[in-house]
Amino acid sequence: MNGKKDDSFSSRLNAAERRNGLVVEEKTADQVALEGADKALSSLALRAGTEMLSALVVGVAIGWGLDHWLGTRAVFLVIFALLGGGAGVLNVWRLVRPMDRT
Repeated sequence: MNGKKDDSFSSRLNAAERRNGLVVEEKTADQVALEGADKALSSLALRAGTEMLSALVVGVAIGWGLDHWLGTRAVFLVIFALLGGGAGVLNVWRLVRPMDRT
């Protein structure tokens, strides 16, 4: 008799929780896959931005250092900023390219 009361109570409790929006529905495999893809895409975008920025910063720092050391007027800064930007684009290309083949 006690088991029947527990079943009745559990079913009423579950119905009340669903009615009040307190139950979190189980996620389907498709929903989990989409969330994983969103996280992967945002991490890829963050990494691509970091690759671009870090290559550019390194290029500018090397150019500024050479200009400062040799006493020139922003010649090496411009050259190495362009080289750093190119290296950043190449790094992002290498990062994204394996995704195209799959």
